[in-house]
Amino acid sequence: MPDLLVSLYSTELADLKQKAADAGISVRPALPPELHLVTGWVRERFSQNWASEVTVAFSRQPVACLISVEGGRLLGFACYDTTARGFFGPTGVDPEMRGRGIGVALFSACLLTMKALGHAYAFIGDAGPVDFYAKTAGAITIPAPDRGIYEGMLRSTPII
Repeated sequence: MPDLLVSLYSTELADLKQKAADAGISVRPALPPELHLVTGWVRERFSQNWASEVTVAFSRQPVACLISVEGGRLLGFACYDTTARGFFGPTGVDPEMRGRGIGVALFSACLLTMKALGHAYAFIGDAGPVDFYAKTAGAITIPAPDRGIYEGMLRSTPII
């Protein structure tokens, strides 16, 4: 999967913000006492690697993890500045809650937060849904012959 680049000054960011507002999804920064809840939720639904990145997001000041919560239930999360400064992700939405605009709201809020913190661009490393990022924020592929920052990363091996 390629790395992507998003300009935080593009007109598409304003369109993304409006789409997020239209969805009516509440997004807020995670609070430090929620670390164990958010990392456990991410580990359970996504991966240990992503839970590790969420832990890094919680170590930032301000906390670099945004969450969507409804009725006391965590619906999704999005992080920035975790694997590297200027990086967006990881991000995920509860599979049962997809299709409501939660991912768009989290993505928009993260990019706007990154812009407010002084970033001009956001990198999306090892991007999964390339078409989603291109369509919603004008993300472009970064031409590179390798896997970028994740090249050679240690990975858990399944126990047989």
